[in-house]
Amino acid sequence: MIAETVCSAVAAAGLGIAAVTAYRRRFLTAARIAAYSLIPLGLVMTGVVEWAADTAFSPTAWAGFGVLGGAWALFATTRAVERRRGGSRKERRAAARSAESGAVAPTASAPSLGQGSRPASRPATAPRATASDDFSDIEAILKKHGI
Repeated sequence: MIAETVCSAVAAAGLGIAAVTAYRRRFLTAARIAAYSLIPLGLVMTGVVEWAADTAFSPTAWAGFGVLGGAWALFATTRAVERRRGGSRKERRAAARSAESGAVAPTASAPSLGQGSRPASRPATAPRATASDDFSDIEAILKKHGI
């Protein structure tokens, strides 16, 4: 009952401010203020305020919110544990089965490469530059920039 009275008073005050604003010839602003002030009145008339007040002061509603929070916590915990383990039990079993049946002939030996299919030997790598050669490049860059 108090919430409805407060909302109605807010709506009346807002409409009064809109009237004063319209008197000052700021009609667009007055229309906007009137629209905002009619929202609480509309909520009272539809019963939303009464429902919200009954829900806010109901111990059963708060217990329901607690149960929903507990359910959410259980979902989050099980998901975190599942990620840490690397998937659900069903997914791990399916992966193990596919790994076992993945080999066509597990006892077959690896194919041998003949002499013709062996890759050519790599040429020897160029000798590494000495430390003084590396610093000469850096010195040239610094001289180029005037440092």
